[in-house]
Amino acid sequence: MVEVFDDARLDDEGALAAADPVLRPLAEAGARVRREAGEAADAIAAAVAAADGDARPRAVVAAGPDSRLLRAVLEPTCPVPFVAWPGPSLPGWAGGLDLVVVLAPHGSDTGTAAAVAEAVRRGCRVVVACPARSLVAEHAVGRDSTVLPCASGDRLAIAVVMLQLLERLDLGPETDPESVAQALDDVAIACSPYQDLAVNPAKMLAIALGDATPLVWGGSVLAARAARRVAEALRRASGRTALAGDAEHLLPVLEATTPPDLFADPFADPFADPFGDGDGDRPPTLLLLDDGADGAGVREQRGRLLAAAEERRVRVETVASEARTDVARYAALLGTGTYAAAYLAVGLSRAAG
Repeated sequence: MVEVFDDARLDDEGALAAADPVLRPLAEAGARVRREAGEAADAIAAAVAAADGDARPRAVVAAGPDSRLLRAVLEPTCPVPFVAWPGPSLPGWAGGLDLVVVLAPHGSDTGTAAAVAEAVRRGCRVVVACPARSLVAEHAVGRDSTVLPCASGDRLAIAVVMLQLLERLDLGPETDPESVAQALDDVAIACSPYQDLAVNPAKMLAIALGDATPLVWGGSVLAARAARRVAEALRRASGRTALAGDAEHLLPVLEATTPPDLFADPFADPFADPFGDGDGDRPPTLLLLDDGADGAGVREQRGRLLAAAEERRVRVETVASEARTDVARYAALLGTGTYAAAYLAVGLSRAAG
């Protein structure tokens, strides 16, 4: 059976109440950042005091499967070599001169625990963000080890705590937890289920994507990561295709799109394919995530995508953020896109959980 998107459901109290298990955690994202930052404050202060007077590490190794967000933030700015190592081990060269940082939101992954134990055994400086009573925390016991306690399981909130410590060690960019939390609060207010469809950016975006194949693009490293996460959320919410990638990955899709037949009569033949591709595929919609990055490469890619979309008469939607820090802008883009995915599921009458 073909699923039909019904935008009337986006202002239907019953439909929105059924989606509360998905929407409520999105609304609480800012509170989770504040709570995790508050819980870890003493551990961060102790780690900074312990490192006072120490030389910078030779390299920073972000280990474990949740290291990719740290990579997106740190790789462009870290003053020492930075390596993301998502496997259940460490690079062969990592040793006592290096800092190993690990995000373990649930603290139960045996591979991550093994990597932490290996780092301790090699004499690395180790910082782990994980629940205080967890398998990973047990393996992090050592003279040069610090555990940043966390409890929410929220990957973004825990990453913000780790990035705050790295900023204070002069190894990362400014990461103000309050600015991230405020950006998430602003998104929650703008995208609240109680906000009317006409003024709710996430509901409007869900409508734009309701009968389309999303092509999601972000120009900066962080915006590109947000694009991948948003595409994942759209796929989970709809059970449909959603693509994220660089311009060279998305351009072939745009250029292969047949411009719609403006004279097609969908009422005469409701199963007609106005895009003329013969297989009834949903037309693409280009979704640009704009975090304010304006380098020459970003402008060039954006221009090529917009030109191809205009030539093929493909709809273009933009989600932008003017939050104060890079991580806050990333959080805002991701939050808006995730809200839109939730409302897409509501409009398609898919199970909320």
